[in-house]
Amino acid sequence: MKLFASAAEMRAIPRSAEFRNGGVSFWYREPGLPERRPALPGSADYDVCVVGGGYTGLWSAYYLKKAQPDLRVAILEREFSGFGASGRNGGWLSAEFAGSRERLADAHGKGAVIALQRAMMASVDEVISTAEAEGIDADIVKGGVRMVATNPAQRARLDAEVRYLQEWGYWPEDLYMIEHGHEPRLQVDGAVLASHSPHAARLQPAKLALGLAAAVERLGVDIFEDTAVTEIRPREGEQRPAAVTENGEVRADYVIRATEGFTSTLQGERRAWLPMNSSMIVTEPLSDDMWKHIGWGGHEVLGDAAHAYFYAQRTADGRIAIGGRGVPYRFGSRQDDHGRTPPQAIAELWRVLARLFPIASDVPVAHAWSGVLGVPRDWCPTVHLDTETGVGWAGGYVGSGVTASNLAGRTLRDLVLGAPTDLTRLPWVGRRVRGWEPEPLRWVGTQVVYGLYRTADRRESDRVGHTSRFAGLASRIAGR
Repeated sequence: MKLFASAAEMRAIPRSAEFRNGGVSFWYREPGLPERRPALPGSADYDVCVVGGGYTGLWSAYYLKKAQPDLRVAILEREFSGFGASGRNGGWLSAEFAGSRERLADAHGKGAVIALQRAMMASVDEVISTAEAEGIDADIVKGGVRMVATNPAQRARLDAEVRYLQEWGYWPEDLYMIEHGHEPRLQVDGAVLASHSPHAARLQPAKLALGLAAAVERLGVDIFEDTAVTEIRPREGEQRPAAVTENGEVRADYVIRATEGFTSTLQGERRAWLPMNSSMIVTEPLSDDMWKHIGWGGHEVLGDAAHAYFYAQRTADGRIAIGGRGVPYRFGSRQDDHGRTPPQAIAELWRVLARLFPIASDVPVAHAWSGVLGVPRDWCPTVHLDTETGVGWAGGYVGSGVTASNLAGRTLRDLVLGAPTDLTRLPWVGRRVRGWEPEPLRWVGTQVVYGLYRTADRRESDRVGHTSRFAGLASRIAGR
């Protein structure tokens, strides 16, 4: 991707008269941004304090209160619940999880990794059933996930990936190749091969976040918004752990860090997880004739086998929402400006959309936005509770957090309540990794890695029949 989009390139992108850039995300245009809940009024005392009002924090609080209604639980959120990646993601409720299976298996055995994969599959249905039970209408349709290959190198990689995953917890009915013209039909230009898994659903991310926050509040959880936590202090002697804010401290038996891509804003955590940026655009609704041509009647979520991959969905009101890494990292772990997206990221995503669906290339883009997700140094998500310090955390989902956050929330429940379960024995529990390199190495390394991945994609699009060596070099540098 070029560092800058020219004025001519930006003029070529059809944009609607009401085009917006940022404003958190398109997903809030229908329900509207929520009214802010009151800030923390002063120092307070709870049994459990959760820092972060995204999916991880909300699910953790939800399951804790369902399991033990008399538990005093508070959530502290810098903006509003669902402000971060939980209200900006691509709406993939899928069983995919990040990280090296071999790396997890080295410590816990292959069986434990397979158990994690099966737990992710079950978590897809858990989110769906819980949303239904709580009356949360998040436009959920369980149509599965389709991955496409658009050149010979991607074809070989996708075929190998399916065979690989079938050895790590996907049985043949969980993931398989589909023939050209498979029903329900989905016409992706240039696709030469596709795989399908039924363990995925499309959803509207902000509706899920807003509905979940309301459900948590009904259970008696106190949610304090406009409350920035600057530091999490571990237990020291008789002093319980605390979340420190400008309005006072919240002390609790356990303080749970659920800040994902915003973890670097906490004192002492600047190098813990890299805040990786991901960007999206969404079109105006397509016409009935366009949808007849494209298909997509099954409402599958859609991705590809490229290194700088895309992710997409057909929205409930007939739009195409598509995302990708865009500008992946800002120097010094800087955060985004309420979702505002650089022009070059918008241009890149529109080019991907036009290549995949030429018939939709003239449909105006209605909205563009960005968000941050958390990336650990070894690219593996973690769930942890230190009973000595009273501090726990979950995250580092590397883009698969819609489902993983639910599984993490249930796992944190069991850890906090001291109940050894199948969930607390999963291989991502208790995992510790070293921090990222200091600047400028962090920024340089990220730019080099994604530059190599994009170079690999360009070479493979020229019909190189195998995965480019540039991709292998990028993965080695990244430590993936």
